[in-house]
Amino acid sequence: MTDLIAAARGFQDELKRRAPELEAARRLPADLAKKFRDAGFFRLLVPKDYGGLESDPITFAQIVEALAEADASAAWVAMICGSTGVTASWVSPAGAREIFAGPDAVVCGVFARRGKAHDEVDHYRVEGRWQWGSGSDISNWMTAGCVLYRDGKPVMEGEVPANGAIFAPTREIELQGNWDTSGLCGTGSQDFVMKNVRVPKARAEFSAFKVYTDRPLYHFPPFGLLACGVTAVMMGAARASIRELTALASVKIPEAHRRVLAQRTQTQEHVAEAEATLRSARAFYYEMMHKTWDETNTKGRASTETRRDLRLAITHAARASVRTVDLMYNLGGGTSVYKTSPLQRIFRDVHVASQHMQVATPTMETVGRHMLGIEGDYSQL
Repeated sequence: MTDLIAAARGFQDELKRRAPELEAARRLPADLAKKFRDAGFFRLLVPKDYGGLESDPITFAQIVEALAEADASAAWVAMICGSTGVTASWVSPAGAREIFAGPDAVVCGVFARRGKAHDEVDHYRVEGRWQWGSGSDISNWMTAGCVLYRDGKPVMEGEVPANGAIFAPTREIELQGNWDTSGLCGTGSQDFVMKNVRVPKARAEFSAFKVYTDRPLYHFPPFGLLACGVTAVMMGAARASIRELTALASVKIPEAHRRVLAQRTQTQEHVAEAEATLRSARAFYYEMMHKTWDETNTKGRASTETRRDLRLAITHAARASVRTVDLMYNLGGGTSVYKTSPLQRIFRDVHVASQHMQVATPTMETVGRHMLGIEGDYSQL
């Protein structure tokens, strides 16, 4: 899989050059999407049964991180479309083959249960609106989280409604074209709407995380996998901020100063702090990625404590990435605010990424509750 990481690095010069183009288009251009597809980035986690690469979570994270060192938006689309590949193990083989087996398949979607899937005997009738449809412009299939309804009422499993995911062709979905945000502008993460879309039951699953492909990758914590991708984007952006500030510091002479920015003690201290902050958090991140992957391979499933520490490491690295970028952005001073400076885009991108629910404050709260021995539902880990 090292060839895939090298391929990701091979895109860096083009992505740096074209980053303003992605921002203006507010989506990944079609030619770049084709290059990513041909490189295998969208099939990284798809089972081999359906022509996927069935890579591992660590390689996946390293590829995303390498892309994000050049442009966070492009990396985000690769991350979403790549991570969605694991969902091929959540539907029947017949459904998965229809969705994923084609050589041009690009699948994205949203896990949030914002839709209604009405059980109509041999199919589901799906309606709803979802946010954050990253990569939807380049996709040909989308998945969406739904609550199961029967006879007009939610189907209950104990005290909670039954929920799961459905898959539908993008051509049957209404893309809203409303992705107008401060950061991650080039991801095309628009809302999408389904209005009475007919979904065969082979393309839906309402048994919580039933795994049809019984191999280690598909027993890796699913929310941990998504969260690790979000943070991989953020770590790549943080590394880019240090690179850009270092280049700027060697030539910029701040107002009312005689020496270049690099000669100022504050610059030296903050660059050192940023490097230590990012590298130490990244080390914890990959330590827990390796441990979780090893346990999944040897024991079939990572322990609750390991899954907890994985989410701790991922969320900590997300926060460390924000801190790193903030330090570099502030050191850049007035130069950082101009659109000609990559620092302003990196700043906006990492702050938008930090709002993703998988790296938000509630994750730390859940981890803390478990560490304190408080009883509760920790299945989301």
